[in-house]
Amino acid sequence: MRLLHFVGGVVSAVIISLLLYTHGIKNGPVGSSSHINNQRATMNLRGGPDDVVWIVQFSDLHFSVHHPERALDFKNLVPPTLSMIKPSLVLITGDLTDGKSEDLLTMKQNEDEWLEYDQVMEDVVDKSGLNKSIFYDLRGNHDNFGVPAVGGPMDFFSNYSLNGKQGRKGLVNSVTIKTGERKLLFVGFDSTMSFGLRGPTNLFGHPTDKLLSDISSELSQWDLRSSQPVTKISFGHFPLSFSASTYSGKTLKDTLLNHSLSAYLCGHLHARFGKNLKRHHVSNLPLLSQEYMQLKPYQIHSESINNCSTEVPPTEEFWEWEMSDWRKSRAMRILAIDRGDVSFVDTDFKSEANGTIILITYPLDSRFMLTTLSARKYNCQAVDSTSYDTIRALVFSSSPIVSVVVRIFDSSLGYLVIMEESMKKLESASSRGEFYNVPWNFKAYEDPSPDRYWLQIEAIDIMGRSTVTELRPFSVHGLVAKVSWTWKEFLVMGCQWAALYFPIFCLFYVFMFSALVIPRAIIIISKRQWCYKNFIANKNFINFIVWVSSELYKIPKVWFSVVAYLCYLLLCPWLIGQVLTDGAEEGFMTYKGWVLKTSNMRSLDFLGYPDVMDYLLSLSGKKEDDNDGNSVLSNHGRSDNLKVYFQKRWFRIILFVVSLAICLKHYQSCRALVKAYEMNPIVHFPIYSLLIPLLLAYVVYKTGKA
Repeated sequence: MRLLHFVGGVVSAVIISLLLYTHGIKNGPVGSSSHINNQRATMNLRGGPDDVVWIVQFSDLHFSVHHPERALDFKNLVPPTLSMIKPSLVLITGDLTDGKSEDLLTMKQNEDEWLEYDQVMEDVVDKSGLNKSIFYDLRGNHDNFGVPAVGGPMDFFSNYSLNGKQGRKGLVNSVTIKTGERKLLFVGFDSTMSFGLRGPTNLFGHPTDKLLSDISSELSQWDLRSSQPVTKISFGHFPLSFSASTYSGKTLKDTLLNHSLSAYLCGHLHARFGKNLKRHHVSNLPLLSQEYMQLKPYQIHSESINNCSTEVPPTEEFWEWEMSDWRKSRAMRILAIDRGDVSFVDTDFKSEANGTIILITYPLDSRFMLTTLSARKYNCQAVDSTSYDTIRALVFSSSPIVSVVVRIFDSSLGYLVIMEESMKKLESASSRGEFYNVPWNFKAYEDPSPDRYWLQIEAIDIMGRSTVTELRPFSVHGLVAKVSWTWKEFLVMGCQWAALYFPIFCLFYVFMFSALVIPRAIIIISKRQWCYKNFIANKNFINFIVWVSSELYKIPKVWFSVVAYLCYLLLCPWLIGQVLTDGAEEGFMTYKGWVLKTSNMRSLDFLGYPDVMDYLLSLSGKKEDDNDGNSVLSNHGRSDNLKVYFQKRWFRIILFVVSLAICLKHYQSCRALVKAYEMNPIVHFPIYSLLIPLLLAYVVYKTGKA
């Protein structure tokens, strides 16, 4: 039951919110210079190591007046860590504040939380010694709860965020970091809803055609005017599985695929669903189902791996890396670009107590960092061998490091250590960080298995404290190790919920009508008596369905109520309430989406997709009530067979308890709606709120003498 309840909760919470440039850097970090070109920022990076850049990402801070420890920990723990790492950029990918009441039922902006965020960020910038201009934050769905319009009085993000205070008012921001060897282009965007609905809606990103066009423009800015290679990385709040298509059918995924992106960084899902929230995207796969779901993290494009012909266009692909949250996990990500190869390490301030972080930049983790292009480059020798001939790592530590050792294990020999070498620190006149490498014979590790060889690096500081990275597989061939999602990870990363909404809605509707009409037709046509005794005598699934449906048919008022309710879902508004902020115009929801009742609106404007969490819960609850078999007991309660009598009584009791549980869940959903949207359940959604308890009371009354 817990498993089913969790699955139902996840699916419901996912479908719930299918409802619904900027000024650049004024000053770069230490060791760099910057230049502003209209809406785009550029930064010239100075100092060693050459062609290696690293940034820091945080996500889902959820600063809350009810949980001051989140902001306090960020204020105390982050500045010394950033001072130690010295990143070129600091990205904060959404949900800066929580926007929830203490009982978690009212969700709208709280200015006190934004004032706290503003003060904490000022302290972080000041104490870290970094330039404020390298900090980029963006809006998450929590930062958009109840915001009627960007720039309005409730849009605290524009007034208190780092982007807003630095004049980055657009929805798209880009910054280019120039090294001596290449350009690194970072493009961040805000895909939250144009009308910020209050929770529990507003769970999905809703990009517009204009936003996708602006993202495409920023990602292509160097395509025709740079002789150097360009590594492109994008960042936003919502995973692509939680991003809807535009009204014209365009998707964020297709936009990113068109620009040879290396990675898309996001947050939103926190750590509750698993650690492998990573997904590889490839275009032109011959699978229609890719529009709706992806069964595993990595998609193989074998033709591009082995075909070295210049006539074959490069594969359009990128990795999507969702990161954990600050809210509970206190998580931080460090991402590095080493000679064009992108790698990262996720850490948290709970476990990293000794102040040392190791980021392996080569070889890459064969589970989540390699692409088909990596394999093709190696097989076709399209990259200088100097990219492969050293093992490389960044080491960040609050204490001087005295020793860094790399070990390679062979899993086919029981994880026997087959290489152990000391790494040498790369000395530079103006080093931005400690970079270690060691030569190796990479050809000795060529193997058709992408997870035969495993890598680990250990660093020891001057106080004798040891820090060891987790074991990670690598493949010099560029072959990707097979990793499977857990069922929870698949639900949130593998399913494209915006695309699945209408198919699920239609299938559910067809199923409900079939469950009502087909059994009734069978009962009318067939001369057989469908009852409990016959089911006991001949147990099978069809007999069970027809028996339960026949009992439902014996209560005509219930049967016709279900039919009427299904018609109501298509023809009438589901509910009405204050979906924005206090004093805003009311909105109402249909199966097509939310509609705002504004005075200047001449036609209906559907905002995204509908919130159907409560719809699914109520339908499932009503279905249990309808099929709970209570009337069966009334028909057979006087059976002479004592065994059958007690079986029926226990069956009735179990169904009654289930029905009560569903009714309680329905009450909780109604209470959440009343609190969230300031509704009157009798006036604004009487059918939704009263149907289930009335049906339950009616069935109890009809079967009370059983």
